[in-house]
Amino acid sequence: MPVMRAMQFDRVGQPLRLIERPLPQPGPGEIRVKVRACGVCRTDLHVVEGDLHGPLPIVPGHEVVGTVDALGPGVSDFTPGQRVGVPWLGHACGTCSYCRSDRENLCDAPLFTGFTRDGGYASHLIADARFCFPLPDAFDDVHAAPLLCAGLIGYRAYRFAGEAPVLGLYGFGAAAHILAQLALWQGRRVIAFTRPGDLAAQDFARGLGCHWAGGTDGDPPEPLDAAIIFAAAGSLVPRALKAVRKGGRVVCAGIHMSDIPSFPYADLWEERQIRSVANLTRADGVEFLALAAAAGLRTHAEALPLEAANTALARLREGLVEGALVLVP
Repeated sequence: MPVMRAMQFDRVGQPLRLIERPLPQPGPGEIRVKVRACGVCRTDLHVVEGDLHGPLPIVPGHEVVGTVDALGPGVSDFTPGQRVGVPWLGHACGTCSYCRSDRENLCDAPLFTGFTRDGGYASHLIADARFCFPLPDAFDDVHAAPLLCAGLIGYRAYRFAGEAPVLGLYGFGAAAHILAQLALWQGRRVIAFTRPGDLAAQDFARGLGCHWAGGTDGDPPEPLDAAIIFAAAGSLVPRALKAVRKGGRVVCAGIHMSDIPSFPYADLWEERQIRSVANLTRADGVEFLALAAAAGLRTHAEALPLEAANTALARLREGLVEGALVLVP
């Protein structure tokens, strides 16, 4: 019987373990994807550390690049062997009020890849064909993987920041290093904030063209028109509010964030805004992937074998990643 391999998460506090199971068959509207690369996202870390609670056991991973290995009944948009991307939003009901108003990212009955349905830390996975994307030829497998979440959900946050000539990015990791390139390509000034004392990350940001880079404990060299917080630290929200000018926006881009401390109303006054970003829509994906190819975005990605998933998560936890890590089966 054909089998697949996967790194499975069984319980908080335990490392992922390598398993084998029978190769699954796609159902109606589904495809089986042979995984060629899967990015390691901070949300994966929140899952395995218990910050986000979903069904267990689960195979993490939602920045998946692979080829169509088998078609389920009724699938006609893809062909065997075609390269596809599988993102975080793995299914939406299509019937709730959010889906019917073009807000499927807020669906009342969603499924999320690598969280509520098995993901890409594996040799194969099953995906809803409607929520998979054809990928531009401009990106190879390893460098395409981070676009599927760091890029896609980062882009949704970027759009919500509005047409900000001066944009601050708090937390300069996988998402920020992609969106900084897009902002610079569009002629914006980018101000990068890293962990205090992380000189390597600051050099990385400046090397990409950011106009200034420093620690989150410092002040920007000029007022920001908008700020996006990619770090999971709620304490950065009041800091970012102080840094944006009147009418500015602070966008919280993560699925999980620590509690936001209290702050004076005066820091919010003058029509400053705080908003969160939840998931993504398929329209976000189509728009961003086309922009990524047109802008010539380049992800900085390091490939590791699938079996090194625990090492990759530990490096992400410790802040020892420049750009993104990608698992290759």
